[in-house]
Amino acid sequence: MENAVGFQDILKKSFLTSDYVTPLTSASIILNLLVTFVIGLFIFYIYRKTFQGVLYTRSFNVSLVMVSLITTLVIMTISSNIILSLGMVGALSIVRFRTAIKDSMDIVFMFWAISVGIANGAGFFQVSVVGSIFVGLILIIMTKIKIVNLPYLFILKFDEGSQDEVDELLSKMKGHNIKSKSVYNNTVELTVELRMTNGETKIVNDFSKLDGMNSSVLVKYDGDYVS
Repeated sequence: MENAVGFQDILKKSFLTSDYVTPLTSASIILNLLVTFVIGLFIFYIYRKTFQGVLYTRSFNVSLVMVSLITTLVIMTISSNIILSLGMVGALSIVRFRTAIKDSMDIVFMFWAISVGIANGAGFFQVSVVGSIFVGLILIIMTKIKIVNLPYLFILKFDEGSQDEVDELLSKMKGHNIKSKSVYNNTVELTVELRMTNGETKIVNDFSKLDGMNSSVLVKYDGDYVS
């Protein structure tokens, strides 16, 4: 067994040789970062254009651009030196992110920004450009499509004496379902589930005109509201 090769021999003969170090030029670094920045601005625009949440956060949108740039730097670093890449994996493995994601679409945009950084850091500009254009178009198309019979919660607060008028208006609505009702200090709070087309908010105005109506709030299940 004199010719047996151990793990240490593999490291000495392969990983620890200078053949695995790829030098980076200033021109290539600037090119990678510039392409990433342009695509990052495209992601910035798409996020602002397609945002449908409750509160738009500009700081999160800016962070998408920065994440793509930082990811590009990390990928360029580890791709130029395989030994350093092993150390980078160990260092990044101890990082923990516990920031709560308010909207599921934020996760999509975060992965998009990271993917762009990985592709550009590795030099696959065509993948990041074509992929970003395709993803951006899909997001714009999906946000423009109006879905019929979206679920809403209609929350009403009114004086107890207006119960009959509220019941009369509710009886004219198809597919409504009372979820909860509470009464305190002669004030009634009623939560009703509705199914209707996106954009039909006239119902809020109709109920708000009733005598004794304190508030009427229309809430989509994804967090959007009209009051």
